[in-house]
Amino acid sequence: QVQLVESGGGIVQFGGSLRLSCAASGDTFTNYAVGWFRQAPGTEREFVATLRQSGVAGYRESVKGRFTISRDNLKNMVYLQMNNLKFDDTATYYCAAGMGGGSSRSYDYWGQGTRVTVSS
Repeated sequence: QVQLVESGGGIVQFGGSLRLSCAASGDTFTNYAVGWFRQAPGTEREFVATLRQSGVAGYRESVKGRFTISRDNLKNMVYLQMNNLKFDDTATYYCAAGMGGGSSRSYDYWGQGTRVTVSS
């Protein structure tokens, strides 16, 4: 079992930056790939970024070059650095741990989410 708690969400201006954090506890964190997903009101949850144990990362097309996923295994932390934020990035962001990849079905553990709002 892994428990995940996100933080760092908030209101940010268009073009601004924000860093989301995800604190993991419980089972051996390094056993899992990690990912970030997001969900805007009235839409399906969508993949944002994934980071495998090997260090290989993947991103949805719309965030490539703007978002960076990283992890600190010593601190049991996962991060999502978000730069040049756009209105379409407004959503609740969820941290996840599991097999990795772009499908939510590949993740077994989820945080409660942190809200990001991009304003003009």
